Amino acid sequence: MKEDSLKVAVKDTITLAGQKEELINAVKPENVKDGIVGSVSEVSNYMEKFIAMAIDAIPAVIKAMIFLIVGLFIIRTVLKLVKNRFEKRNVDLSLRGFLYSIIKFILYAILALLVAGNLGFEITVILGALSGLVLAAGLALQGSLSNFAGGVLILLFRPFEVGDYIENSAGTEGTVDKIDLLYTSLTNGQGIKVFSPNGTLANSVIRNFSKITKRRVDFMLTISYGDNIQEVQKVIEAKLASNSKILQTPKPEIFVKELTPAGVVLTVRAWAEKQNYVEISETLQNEIKNLVYEGGFKNPYAAAPIHIINDTPKSE
Repeated sequence: MKEDSLKVAVKDTITLAGQKEELINAVKPENVKDGIVGSVSEVSNYMEKFIAMAIDAIPAVIKAMIFLIVGLFIIRTVLKLVKNRFEKRNVDLSLRGFLYSIIKFILYAILALLVAGNLGFEITVILGALSGLVLAAGLALQGSLSNFAGGVLILLFRPFEVGDYIENSAGTEGTVDKIDLLYTSLTNGQGIKVFSPNGTLANSVIRNFSKITKRRVDFMLTISYGDNIQEVQKVIEAKLASNSKILQTPKPEIFVKELTPAGVVLTVRAWAEKQNYVEISETLQNEIKNLVYEGGFKNPYAAAPIHIINDTPKSE
């Protein structure tokens, strides 16, 4: 046992001595100098290779820059010509924005591929990589593809066009300003810009207020049970006939809607041209109400006098 312990101690001593000698050799000035020189030389070689590659790439970079500048100029010119051509041919406004966006995207994509080719990249390799990216993006961005397909359907079936005032089943409404690749931009009645996905619009019920020529104005009026309904109807009919903005075909309608504890509810229906609808709907009801209630007929909602009967006998 003592001999084994002695052997281990001797071995450890020899190992420590060897490590000490290696450390001393490593910190010797001549060895440190050689290490620094070797590292500097290696970095210098990398720098030389990088500079040589950069110098070799200068012609290709300059060529690509020139190609990029010329390509941008050509694209702007082509887009301007396309826009002018659309205007001269009086292409539908809805179709203009959609086609313009597609043409712009294709031109910039071609320019990017050509510039990459001038820089030495293999276009076939880039197209292969792009096809994989497009497939992956298509799976990840199914909503965007649905919006694109919705834009195509909107342009094909034309449920609305630029300039139309629409409302969909989701409650979005406004005047259509532009139909783009993925979104349709609208301006609502408050002047707020609304961007609605084409997919949502294409798959929802759309109410187009601009495709009609006339609209019906509906409102209700309550009269007292003590009033003569026929007399009230005659007064309202005379008022509707005297207004030149009220259409007589279809003929205005006045009928009893329901009987309530408060009184008899009359429904008044009249038709007007779509450009006069807002004015008629805002003024006609108030005019007829004033005409009826100020013409001798009772307003059941008006404040009624309260009579207090005192049955208490007078004290003698």
